Amino acid sequence: MGEFKHLVIVKFKEGVVVEDIVKGMKKLVSEIDAVKSFEWGQDVEGQEMLTQGFTHAFLMTFNKKEDYTTFASHPSHVEFSATFSAAIEKIVLLDFPTVLGKAPAA
Repeated sequence: MGEFKHLVIVKFKEGVVVEDIVKGMKKLVSEIDAVKSFEWGQDVEGQEMLTQGFTHAFLMTFNKKEDYTTFASHPSHVEFSATFSAAIEKIVLLDFPTVLGKAPAA
């Protein structure tokens, strides 16, 4: 089995300083060794009817599902989740094991 991913897609509430949220996420993932990698981005190309108002995506990678479980129950994650939840207007969250469709170029 491949890695385990935690994908969060959000639309922030009006007035939220996204940079502060990202700074908090970077701090969070740096404190928890179970997180293998963290990436994020803001939509720049999507059409409104396709994005449904969602603007930002956050992706964390874990070596295995158990590492995600460790992350999800970590006190720092629980604490940050309250701040994050208060900042979002709507959210889609997916947690899934990966299936390799094409290997990266060597």
